Amino acid sequence: MIFITAKFRVLPEHAEAWPEISREFTEATRAEPGCLWFDWSRSLDDEHEYVLVEAFRDGEAGAAHVQSDHFKAAQRKLPQYLVETPRIVSTTVDQDGWAELGELAVER
Repeated sequence: MIFITAKFRVLPEHAEAWPEISREFTEATRAEPGCLWFDWSRSLDDEHEYVLVEAFRDGEAGAAHVQSDHFKAAQRKLPQYLVETPRIVSTTVDQDGWAELGELAVER
């Protein structure tokens, strides 16, 4: 799978509204057949920063994502709400979902 983490620094006046601003893009991406997950979190250290964790089944699914109409619409819409270009880590991982973190195993 392709595993991606990206950090979005949102302009302070739009930080509270970011989930709504990005909602259409988020929902459309989650509906893609090759999308495994597309999850936003808000940074605990910077209230204006959102972290996106996303995964796609394979390179073909990733390519379909960046060629989609909703991706192109997001390219036009989202930058106006950002402080800077988002930072990203993208890699291919030899698994197809989340694995357990054995070092913190929960035993009840």
